[in-house]
Amino acid sequence: MGNRIKTAAAMMLLAAMLAGCGLCAGQEMHTAGAAQEQPKPKRKARPKRRQAAERQEEAAATERQEETEAGRPPTEEGEEGSEPFDRSSAPYVDNYAYGTLDDATKQVYDEVLTAILGHQEDVEVSTLDVSALEEAYRAVFADYGGLFWVSGYVYTQYTRDGEAVSMKFSPKYTMDSETRERLQSQIDASVDELLAGVSITDSDYEKAKYVFENLIWNVDYDVSVENDQNIISVFLSRATVCQGYACATQYLLRLLGIQSAVVSGRANGEAHAWNLVRLNGNYYYMDATWGNSRYRDGSSQMEKYVNYNYMAVTEEEIKKTHSIDVGFALPDCVSMEENYFVREGRYFQDWSPQAIGAVIADAWDAGLGQVSIKFASLELYGRAFEYFVTEQHITDYCEAISSIFYLEDTDLRVLTFSLRE
Repeated sequence: MGNRIKTAAAMMLLAAMLAGCGLCAGQEMHTAGAAQEQPKPKRKARPKRRQAAERQEEAAATERQEETEAGRPPTEEGEEGSEPFDRSSAPYVDNYAYGTLDDATKQVYDEVLTAILGHQEDVEVSTLDVSALEEAYRAVFADYGGLFWVSGYVYTQYTRDGEAVSMKFSPKYTMDSETRERLQSQIDASVDELLAGVSITDSDYEKAKYVFENLIWNVDYDVSVENDQNIISVFLSRATVCQGYACATQYLLRLLGIQSAVVSGRANGEAHAWNLVRLNGNYYYMDATWGNSRYRDGSSQMEKYVNYNYMAVTEEEIKKTHSIDVGFALPDCVSMEENYFVREGRYFQDWSPQAIGAVIADAWDAGLGQVSIKFASLELYGRAFEYFVTEQHITDYCEAISSIFYLEDTDLRVLTFSLRE
């Protein structure tokens, strides 16, 4: 096989994060997912970066106010099209979290959403149950990633003779309506630019992949940016953390006619947010934050790349590294049909070194710089590692390659090669 070449296992350190999105520092890359190839020739529309509880008792009524933090933002308008992005003809998308609620809570959901969209202050809701209001509020913010002008709420409960008689909902607005409208206009322009390369004729998979890639290419992971819990940071600062990525993903997919919800929980022991998406009738999880290589290693000398390991994955796969904590029922996510590796022909269920090698050779010849391959079992993964790395058969498919740099993700059984001469 000629001269032996240098082999190096690339290890990426996980950066500590701020509120709403955290990781344990110093964990090896393979624990949380490997890097993925970087399809530079396919980049689209890469725009320039821009920069508790309070009570008052009276003789006949008791008011109690409690503050609840939560927050993400959505807005309804938007669209996709084969022409320049046209928000006015956005396709209808049913809301996932809304559909999981009982009829009474759906009514509260509607009241909460109407109040927020109308920038209303004290709105009486059709429930006396504090937990129902909380459930409805959380569902609204799962379904709408663009409500950037709200951060939590206050409720006021009225009682008479010790019995609750009514309850009011008061959103905690972070800005006045004029500021909101001005920022929305700026966000619209940024979204138009970001979605300029997507077509209404694209499949669900193509749209989701487009959003995944473009958010990563155009938005940096930055724990110091302002408004990191909403889409202002994403579309106006082009920098955010996991909450911003998840809200923006939901927001953009909704505009493109794809049902999506923001999912919260924990990843590697810290608070985290990602997305549930419906592609071609089946549900998957998608984590754009983990798709950004800079999230995992902000000090890396390597150029920023897209990690596709968490692009349309199953419930079994996401639960290897993520734990879910939402107030609504989630669907079974078992399909692999729209998984990135399946769709791109990089998923192997049988041992075929020639076929695997051909994928590597194509990436090498195309100058992609990286290529990732997913295997159906750890046994196959191990054989591929032994063959291409330990025995260095990668040289059979990459002419003039002088060293092997690789990233391991044994959780998802993905092996990534950095292809350098």
